[in-house]
Amino acid sequence: MKKIEAIIKPFKLDEVKDALHEVGLQGITVTEAKGFGRQKGHTEQYRGAEYVVDFLPKVKIEVVCDDSLVERAVEAIITAARTGRIGDGKIFVSAIEEVIRIRTSETGSAAI
Repeated sequence: MKKIEAIIKPFKLDEVKDALHEVGLQGITVTEAKGFGRQKGHTEQYRGAEYVVDFLPKVKIEVVCDDSLVERAVEAIITAARTGRIGDGKIFVSAIEEVIRIRTSETGSAAI
């Protein structure tokens, strides 16, 4: 099993969610986040005063799936989240040792 973490632009969330659903993934976790990478924020003006926006709004999506679905899920995220501009985000894939469903005590793939 693998865990896919994707950090994307907030307005792309619905497209990514729909793309993952089409791949066959049922459950995702979404967290609002702030951060920056190469884009490093920008300056804005408010009531005549200039200020720096260091941390930009992002959305973090987490999905756990079988190894057989990882490639298709990653491709779905890339296709749905890409705008072609700086700040599109990152995808991280890591191994998951065990999954346990609390309600039924199911383990492994059955618990996903």
